Amino acid sequence: MTSSSSQATARTSSEARAVARTQTLIKGTAGIGVVRKTTLPGGLRIVTETLPSVRSATFGIWAHVGSRDETPSLNGATHYLEHLLFKGTHRRSALDISSAIDAVGGEMNAFTAKEYTCYYARVLDTDLPLAIDVVCDMLTGSLIREEDVNVERGAILEEIAMTDDDPGDCVHDLFAQTMFGDTALGRPVLGTVDTVNALTADRIRRFYKKHYDPTHLVVAAAGNIDHNKVVRQVRAAFDKAGAFKSADAAPIAPRDGSRAIRTSGRVELIGRKTEQAHVVLGMPGLARTDDRRWALGVLNTALGGGMSSRLFQEVREKRGLAYSVYSYTSGFADCGLFGVYAGCRPSQVHDVLKICRDELDQVAEHGLSDDEISRAIGQVRGSTVLGLEDTGALMNRIGKSELCWGEQMSVDDMLARIAAVTPDEVRSVARDILGRRPSLSVIGPLKDKQAARLHDAVA
Repeated sequence: MTSSSSQATARTSSEARAVARTQTLIKGTAGIGVVRKTTLPGGLRIVTETLPSVRSATFGIWAHVGSRDETPSLNGATHYLEHLLFKGTHRRSALDISSAIDAVGGEMNAFTAKEYTCYYARVLDTDLPLAIDVVCDMLTGSLIREEDVNVERGAILEEIAMTDDDPGDCVHDLFAQTMFGDTALGRPVLGTVDTVNALTADRIRRFYKKHYDPTHLVVAAAGNIDHNKVVRQVRAAFDKAGAFKSADAAPIAPRDGSRAIRTSGRVELIGRKTEQAHVVLGMPGLARTDDRRWALGVLNTALGGGMSSRLFQEVREKRGLAYSVYSYTSGFADCGLFGVYAGCRPSQVHDVLKICRDELDQVAEHGLSDDEISRAIGQVRGSTVLGLEDTGALMNRIGKSELCWGEQMSVDDMLARIAAVTPDEVRSVARDILGRRPSLSVIGPLKDKQAARLHDAVA
């Protein structure tokens, strides 16, 4: 039997461990919000950015789970679960969830990516407590009933069909498969018809319990908010649901990744009766933690990030061979992609590919001019700030930063880092990335002779 004094000592020790840890990450300057972080005893992280000058607030919860965490038989489970958390909890029906936010003129949505999932609501600042209660309830109290799984299966199969009907979207999934093969990064976020049909309510519930523990979650809020009030409201919501299992639990570390398989020189073609051929030519890129990502961002912008970029000028402006042509980068925990997309008439696909390949080879060998680099730096800096002009974008930035990097960078620091990129750094990363043998993915009405010639484009 434990004595009363021993019980008091144990209780005091437990309470000491249960104190939330709060810190100010960014103090804020004119026009830039104050960013604070609190880590609750159950391992839940809460990050906020306070902007008193606005009248809106965006509240989101980021889950450290994406399609990369799925086995082949579970492909699509993360996205399926995203849908199901809107279908009802112990306290609210699906209609209650949607009507609560609609009634205050707010908006609510979610998205699933390869390495994370996010649920969010944007409302007037006075309605933030409602948004917190609704979103937290969804994340902690979802029922995942068999009847909801069966109903939502049809909606997800329609979403897959909708994506398949858009070859300009589908070709990017094909390119991921081309680069990563039959791995978690190579498989589609939505899953396939076969894997979605095979998923059961029981398997999805187990997936939910494994990946939606508070230690795997980051709460992010931005706008005209009070950090301490947000912490109290979130803590109350998670306590009400009994979500905290242990006061000693610590948040999991950002994903380090180590399983990606990167390839070069592969060609994947899908014949389809479309008006255009949709093409992605690309190669391995950089992990999102690579210090060279700033230089790669400048390179990407100069190559295909705007109307003055090389690819836009050469393919569209000078020759009129495509309406849409651009380059892009995707960074994951341990690897990345660099790609060039173009949509063109099938008869022009070889000309477009040759121009794109020639430009990539030219920049890999000779680099970009100082003027191109200077213009791209200005474009990246401007777009970075303009892209953070609403509370939703700010919530995304601080939530993703905490989940993926475990730290926050102020806007001023980001702008300074971009401005510090040198021409030599851009030319170096161009040699490293663009000098590799590319892979190619194409969807379109290609004849046999055309398909055979496409293999030459990556030789």
